[in-house]
Amino acid sequence: MELWAAGVIVGALISVVTAPVGVSGAVFLLPVQLSVFGVPSPAVTPTNLLFNVVAGPGALWRYRRDGALRGPLARRLVLGTVPGVVIGAVIRVFALPGPAVFRLLIAVLLVPLGLWLCAKTLRPGPSRRGSRQDHPHAEPSGRAVSGLALAVGVVGGVYGIGGGSLLGPILVGRGMPVGRVAPAALASTFVTSLVGAAAFAVLGLVGPGDVAPDWGLGLACGLGGLVGGYLGARLQPRLPETALRLTLGTLAVALGTLYAVQTLR
Repeated sequence: MELWAAGVIVGALISVVTAPVGVSGAVFLLPVQLSVFGVPSPAVTPTNLLFNVVAGPGALWRYRRDGALRGPLARRLVLGTVPGVVIGAVIRVFALPGPAVFRLLIAVLLVPLGLWLCAKTLRPGPSRRGSRQDHPHAEPSGRAVSGLALAVGVVGGVYGIGGGSLLGPILVGRGMPVGRVAPAALASTFVTSLVGAAAFAVLGLVGPGDVAPDWGLGLACGLGGLVGGYLGARLQPRLPETALRLTLGTLAVALGTLYAVQTLR
């Protein structure tokens, strides 16, 4: 019961901070699972996906009420990340079962990404005016977004993070406003997590090691994330764009640094 209660609290605290910037929070749940709750690898990955499935509707319902899920961006992200997450799940089970390589890859990806986003926010180029809207030519094309979503889907399937924690910093760094990216990234994370969890369930029948999720912990954290995500989505329109961008970049750097330190120990 104590572990279940701790999972609810951790899930809520993480989601209320990450939902405003389009991150489900699963990426920050990973070190807690590995270091505090002792979830074995690779079972930590499907447990994270389970968290996304349970926690996601809270923020998405709020964004939908505000009309923030309209437009083609969410559709492009979902269509790209769904096949990618299946590929990533296969890679995770059969090629990257150990936590050391897992943590190192996250560090290598997120630290430069977060630093890049913070630098672009603090020292904007000629395509930014410091407002909530960027120049249209700064945004990636639809084809580029779809290709990026596929690649991030593979990474998300490996890490069990749904991909939103990578899509958010990249798309925001390329000129899209956080208010547009966050709902689409969370929608993509939710759908790909459903597909990824199903893929891991199938792979658990044939793959080596403990592949099934920790159902109790995943559900507990997810219930906390359901509440925290709703609150975070409600706060998002009230937060300035610059603060949201810096929060997203700082979260990415913090997580990548944490994983790098854990890998070097």
